Amino acid sequence: MKKCVNLPTLSQIGSKGFHNLRLVDLTEASPTIVENFIQGRNLSNVKWLCLKKCMIRKLPSNLFYCLQLQVLDLAQCQSLKKIPSSVGRLKTFQEFDLAGCGNLQKLPTFIGQLNALKNFDLSRCSKLKELPSSIGQLNALKNFDLSRCSKLKELPSSIGQLNALQEFILGGCSNLKKLPLSIGQLNALQKFILGGCSNLKELPSSIGQLNALQEFILGECSNLKKLPSSIGQLNALQKFILRKCSYLKELPSSIGQLNALQELDLSWCFELKELPSSIGQLNALQKLDLTRCYSLKELPSSISQLNALQKFILHDYPNLKELPSFIGQLNALQNLDLAWCSKLRELPSFIGQLNALQELDLSKCSKLKELPSSIGQLNALQKFILSECSNLIELPSSIGQLNALQELKLWGCSNLKELPSSIGQLNALQ
Repeated sequence: MKKCVNLPTLSQIGSKGFHNLRLVDLTEASPTIVENFIQGRNLSNVKWLCLKKCMIRKLPSNLFYCLQLQVLDLAQCQSLKKIPSSVGRLKTFQEFDLAGCGNLQKLPTFIGQLNALKNFDLSRCSKLKELPSSIGQLNALKNFDLSRCSKLKELPSSIGQLNALQEFILGGCSNLKKLPLSIGQLNALQKFILGGCSNLKELPSSIGQLNALQEFILGECSNLKKLPSSIGQLNALQKFILRKCSYLKELPSSIGQLNALQELDLSWCFELKELPSSIGQLNALQKLDLTRCYSLKELPSSISQLNALQKFILHDYPNLKELPSFIGQLNALQNLDLAWCSKLRELPSFIGQLNALQELDLSKCSKLKELPSSIGQLNALQKFILSECSNLIELPSSIGQLNALQELKLWGCSNLKELPSSIGQLNALQ
């Protein structure tokens, strides 16, 4: 009965046979249809009910006698203002979707009685100001989405009682100012998203107790100035995103203790002045992004110890005048992005030592005049981007030795007058 907005009534349909229903989809149905269908019928065996985009102001009372109900989808029910306390009767309830219920202001205390609830989506509930303390009673909850709940200022301390929680999304909660100390009690948490929490100024030291945490997203937390040293205790952390934390000035030296870390994104951290030497201890690190770290004056030599590093992004790094020699020691490096490094005048000869390099981006390196002959030693190079290197005068004849090269971009190289004849030897070029 999806989108049956003009069907006047269901009263002529008897209740016989309704007890066999398992799945009901009333997406975009009118409030009258929803009321007529649910009220007064035997829906005791319904397991999945979708009322998505229905303009209902309240839920039919009979709904909470669907004692086998496992999934209730109320996403984008814009007129829905509250959930009745009788929701606590749904003991088999596993999935509750309230995403985009823009007028929902609070949850009933009885929400904590949903002992089987595994997935709870409250994203884009823009008028939701607080959570009841009973939320901590949801012992089975695995996924909790509060993204873009823009009026939510704090979390109850009971949140730390969610022992089964694996994924917690708070991205875009722009009024969230702090996290409770109890957050460190979420022993099963694997993914924690705080991106876009622009009023969050600090993290509690208890954050280091999240022993199962694998992915931590703090991107666009524009008021975050520092990280607690306890961050180094996150032994399972594999992905750490700090993109656009524009006031972050430093990283704790303990970051070198993140033995499982594979990706570290520090792009657009405009105020970051230095990297701790301990960064070289990140033995599992595969990707390091330093795009537009305008205040970063130099790179620590310990970066040479990143034996697993495959992708190094220095895009638009204005303080880079020359590549430090230790770059040549990155034996696993496959992708080196130096695009928009406007002060880079030359590449050192040791660039040829990067035997695993598959992609080299030098686009818009406007002061780069020439390339070293050692460039021809990059036997694995497949993609070479030199677009808009406006001062590049010539290419070395050794470029013809790049047997694996598939793509060579030279557009916008306005001072490049000729190509070496050896370019015809690039048999893999597409």
